[in-house]
Amino acid sequence: MTPRGWALCTLGVLAVALAVLALVTVPWHRPPAPRADQLAALRELPQQQVARARAFHAELRPTVYSAMAVGLAATLLLGFTSLGARLVTLAGRPFGDAWLARAVLGGLVLMLLVEVITVPFAAWRHVVTVRYGISTQSWGGWAVDLLKSYAVGAVLGAVALAGFYAVVRAAPRWWWAFGAAGAAMLVVLLSFILPVLVEPIFNKFTPMAASPLRTELMDLAAQDGVPVSDVLVADASRRTRAVNAYVSGFGPTRRIVVYDTMLDQASPAEVVSVAAHELGHAKRNDVLTFTVMGALGAAAGVVALSVLGGWSALLRRAGVDAIGDPRALGLVLAIAAVAGLLAGPAQALVSRRVEARADAHALALTGDAGTFEAMQRRLGTVNLSDPDPPTWEYLMSATHPSTVERMAGARAYARGAR
Repeated sequence: MTPRGWALCTLGVLAVALAVLALVTVPWHRPPAPRADQLAALRELPQQQVARARAFHAELRPTVYSAMAVGLAATLLLGFTSLGARLVTLAGRPFGDAWLARAVLGGLVLMLLVEVITVPFAAWRHVVTVRYGISTQSWGGWAVDLLKSYAVGAVLGAVALAGFYAVVRAAPRWWWAFGAAGAAMLVVLLSFILPVLVEPIFNKFTPMAASPLRTELMDLAAQDGVPVSDVLVADASRRTRAVNAYVSGFGPTRRIVVYDTMLDQASPAEVVSVAAHELGHAKRNDVLTFTVMGALGAAAGVVALSVLGGWSALLRRAGVDAIGDPRALGLVLAIAAVAGLLAGPAQALVSRRVEARADAHALALTGDAGTFEAMQRRLGTVNLSDPDPPTWEYLMSATHPSTVERMAGARAYARGAR
């Protein structure tokens, strides 16, 4: 069998493995959240609050979808014309056209170009969030965070690009096999190191002072059988008024993180309710499941690239001879962008199902449906969430159940408990 034949077989195996993992681990039958309860919850919310949230999202959507459209158009232009290949060549020329310079600098130039093109939309989005009181950042703070995100992306991108093209040069016929394994391992590695090394770049984390709330959170984790090393407070107020809490890390690095904004605006019982939801993710190993899914997806993506690399018409449009040539980076990014766009609704669906299961876990763990519903109402109010978003947007990109869905779930649980 030829390397291309083996690649096709491997791609099929990875696709089946990903499908089986999703079927086994994703809760496809979500807890009940009757539509009648959703509509009742929507009617009970203050109409002024609902109108403000919907106005906020009406102003935010153009910033989001314009950036998405312009970024995708730029990526397709770089990938499906020879422009991307020419830019990669120019980036490597000052360094003697060395393959490493083309791979790393050329890739970073293409990615930075797309990012820069969408900066005006990010700035527009910042204006909207400041106007509605969600963001507390000055333009200086916003710019610093933007540069930090670019720097982190550049470092990770440089490592990935250098490793990928080193493998291509070392094994020109079987690079897809070694590249797939490397991509999968990189996804797993990042899942472990990002919470420890990258999160502190954007926020300062301090241990929560000894208090009844800290004791209750640690006791709740112990009761749930989810060991955590500490309870940390993130200085989210330096950039936002939004409230949140989450469980981060694996094993000895796992910790409960609470936004300082939540401590200021929510009751201790509501903080416990949110923490119980996050413990549900840890209890079910959702982060690990998503990591394995991501690793399989990354491996499948590398193999799919090698298969597409045999499509001569595609290569001619990009002005390259082989997908393993660093000059084909624009084409690689374009294919990845299209694949991400197509996979988005499926990823959102999986996320919503997992989040609904974590909601059910929080209700069972605390037994307090009233506080859970009150917390969802507060989250929606403070974060200006659309309590019942348009169906098209919900299906395309919503990663969590809507506010009224979560309130309806609490009401359904309370009836079952009674």
